Amino acid sequence: QLQLVESGGGLVQAGGSLRLSCAASGDSFSSYCMNWFRQAPGKAREFVGGIMWSVTTTYLASSVKGRFILSRDNVKKTVYLRLNSLEPGDTAVYYCAADESTCGENRREEDMLYWGKGARVTVSL
Repeated sequence: QLQLVESGGGLVQAGGSLRLSCAASGDSFSSYCMNWFRQAPGKAREFVGGIMWSVTTTYLASSVKGRFILSRDNVKKTVYLRLNSLEPGDTAVYYCAADESTCGENRREEDMLYWGKGARVTVSL
């Protein structure tokens, strides 16, 4: 079992920044791919990005590439998603999710094994 807890959501003006955190606990997770998804109101959940604990390679969806940054702290067992240059279209609930395969682009939510409860991000004009 792996427990994931997101934090850092909130209300921000367009052009601003936020940093989301995903703290992991439970089983050894060094082999997991840690992913972020988001779900905007009335829309399907979509992949945002992924990062492995063991390597520095990150994957980001094209819609956020150049604005969002993934990082991790292995000591704190926490993965971070830095959201820069936020737009109203980034308004969504952001979820942390883990699976046991190698990270890649366009991961599917049905492949995720563990989910956090989400952190709400609201971007105003």
